[in-house]
Amino acid sequence: MTDHAVDAPSSNDRTWKPDLENADKNEQLQRPQLEEKVTGGSIAMGELKHNKLGWKRLAICLIVEAIALGSLSLPSAFATLGMVAGVLMTVGIGLIAIWTSYLVGQVKLKHPHVEHYADAVALTWGKFGYELTSVMFVLVLILLTGSHVLTGTIAWVRIVNDPTLCALIWGLVSALLLYLLALPPTFHEFAILGYIDFASILVAITTTMIATGIHAGFAPGGLATMTWSAWPPASITFTKAFLATTNIIFAYSFAMCQYSFMAEMHTPRDYVKSIWALGIIEIVVYTLTGAIIYAFVGSGVASPSILSAPMVVSRVTFGLALPVIFISGSINTTVVGKYIMGRVFSTSEIRYVNTRKGWAIWLALIAGLTIIAWAVAEAIPFFNALLGLISSLFISGFTFYLPALFWFYILKQGRWDATYKNIGLSIVNGLVFLFGIVVLVCGTYASVWDIMQSYKTGKVGSSFTCSAASYGV
Repeated sequence: MTDHAVDAPSSNDRTWKPDLENADKNEQLQRPQLEEKVTGGSIAMGELKHNKLGWKRLAICLIVEAIALGSLSLPSAFATLGMVAGVLMTVGIGLIAIWTSYLVGQVKLKHPHVEHYADAVALTWGKFGYELTSVMFVLVLILLTGSHVLTGTIAWVRIVNDPTLCALIWGLVSALLLYLLALPPTFHEFAILGYIDFASILVAITTTMIATGIHAGFAPGGLATMTWSAWPPASITFTKAFLATTNIIFAYSFAMCQYSFMAEMHTPRDYVKSIWALGIIEIVVYTLTGAIIYAFVGSGVASPSILSAPMVVSRVTFGLALPVIFISGSINTTVVGKYIMGRVFSTSEIRYVNTRKGWAIWLALIAGLTIIAWAVAEAIPFFNALLGLISSLFISGFTFYLPALFWFYILKQGRWDATYKNIGLSIVNGLVFLFGIVVLVCGTYASVWDIMQSYKTGKVGSSFTCSAASYGV
């Protein structure tokens, strides 16, 4: 096993930075060293600028990455799985995600030079692992940005409610907003937008709950007539059940960008506070959202569940959700942009975006990534199903089986059976690894089946279409 395939910057590149052999020592020494040498040039100033993130803002960045409008698709997952299985899945998968996120952070503490997920994979699988993970990382994040282009288009079409307008206009407006919001080059700055994002999704979820509850209360027979069930419907199939499960699984996919965020922390050891804060918030928000809205609407709940509310309320709620749609989407572009800047300009001040040339390249790079995300989302008529397929293939690794392997290859001390602690952790991480492989195989199968069914039933629309109906509105 190699120590790492992606070498840390040499002492000639950053003479002011301490030797990163020990995470605790690095936390104590890094900031004084930076502050003493801040007059040493743009690189030193850039490094100082990119080491301001604390645990609270890390939690906000993770919330922005993880909790988006997709949380309002969970009621439909509950409708497929039943209330009991939905709640158990949401809580159980949330706890697994907290554990794997903890492992991800431990790798960062042991190897402080790790700045992105590919760097961590390279510790054990060398250059091949680094390059493969880089492709997975960039592809998934660009596709996630594209999904927010489509979500933004759906929101604008519903808000404006004018079918005579070409829907492509709203796609371009959404792409422009995603571009502008992705421009802050540090996560410390981006986290300011994160507070708005978090408030937006909480208001949107609460409004949807209240609106669907009132609507159900005024229905004939009231809440007692709602068709929710504790158990899955008798007609459920394996593929439908697993597609619903993947909706819950991918709502917890925050570990993918965790290294990128932690690279800017001034005290990386504090990350544990962030993941516990995020994990608890996610479990509570997701469980309440799925259970309450499903109980209020019943088995016919739409995805996202905003579409189950009356038209006027739906339009208002989409308006309230605009910040979370675009802020959560833009952070994916920012992460990819920072990865590319760090890789291409690893020894240059350009990577820190604190010079005119750095800003010019950053603006052009973010524009290019956003255009690619918009074009792919509009060009592929089964884009959402494709995103599900890519998520099954890649996010299953980022969130589950790769962190489990990190424990076996990087974090484990001694043989797996050397101590009772090692035996217990080996069993836990072995089960997490198997869970990730099940998600990989079954999620991929279910996603391919979903794409085939979409073609058979004629649900696949057209590329670059003006029709609002093509967006399911």
